[in-house]
Amino acid sequence: MRFKQLDHIVRLEPGVKIEAICCLHGTEDYLADHFPRFPVMPGVLMLEALFQAAALLVRATDNYRLGLVLLREAKNVKFSDFVQPGEKLMVSAEIIKQDEESTIIKATGKKMDSVAVSARLVVDRRTIEGGPELTYADRHASHCMRELTQRLMQTPVPS
Repeated sequence: MRFKQLDHIVRLEPGVKIEAICCLHGTEDYLADHFPRFPVMPGVLMLEALFQAAALLVRATDNYRLGLVLLREAKNVKFSDFVQPGEKLMVSAEIIKQDEESTIIKATGKKMDSVAVSARLVVDRRTIEGGPELTYADRHASHCMRELTQRLMQTPVPS
């Protein structure tokens, strides 16, 4: 993951909900350009934080058996506040509906008591199909995401 947005998983209930923290440290490369005199987290990265939390929830719900978790749709996306260096985005994602191939997630990112971003995400779940190399890739992706989840749960809560 080039832009890992989540710093800590506060709570994970497979099949139900995840709560995580995304900190904007101020050292992120993109802040130099977005914007030089008023650095803020780009909206697309706020949405990415919601998706990353949703993807970890979906993977945990499926017991990490599928290699691919893809964002199919982001609906009703609303940006209502900026996230500036030194601030934390409290991300939550909750499963609304799930079938064999997709999951609908209600996700929000809050600063203190203010909602900064919210969306309904439609996430597809698949195995990487093909020859032995792709079977290995599927297992490897699942293993890496399980390790990432465990690491984020063990990371100290950012102050």
